[in-house]
Amino acid sequence: MFSNRVRLFIAFIFLLSLGLLLYLRIYELAAVAVMMILLLIWDYFKQGTLVVAAKHFHAKDYVKTEASLKEISNPKWLSKKRRGFYEYIYGGVCVQRQEFEAAEQHYELAAQYPLHTLNDHVAALVTVANLNIRFGNYDKAKAYLGLAEKHTEKMTAKMKEVISRLHQELKKH
Repeated sequence: MFSNRVRLFIAFIFLLSLGLLLYLRIYELAAVAVMMILLLIWDYFKQGTLVVAAKHFHAKDYVKTEASLKEISNPKWLSKKRRGFYEYIYGGVCVQRQEFEAAEQHYELAAQYPLHTLNDHVAALVTVANLNIRFGNYDKAKAYLGLAEKHTEKMTAKMKEVISRLHQELKKH
């Protein structure tokens, strides 16, 4: 929820308050300060800077989005819900930079994790299919479109339209 800079500042404040509380022998509040420091450490590893990155991503500021995502030292340590969202956002950044192979890898990983909505999951699958059509991997594109079509009853009309256009593109080849 915080950037790493803000997280460090807050931890420093709690550390100072911990020292003062221990000096004043107020052990109950010192225990609360320790718990808050531990919560910030847990938040660093399990949540990362995804909220900040998502804010920049939705504002279409892809440079700041990528900088926020790079603050996450090891994405494998993120919680399952956050890992999928991390890969989804990073895939979007790679598409914007026209790094399509990296985008494909990120969207494939995003599709393996639970995302916020079913539409996000379908969008990740459709994007992988679209990228594989660009690369000429038509069998893989058909497979990903098949996975996306399993959710037809719950997806938006716009996503259904995109899937039909991709099917038309596949018929040409």
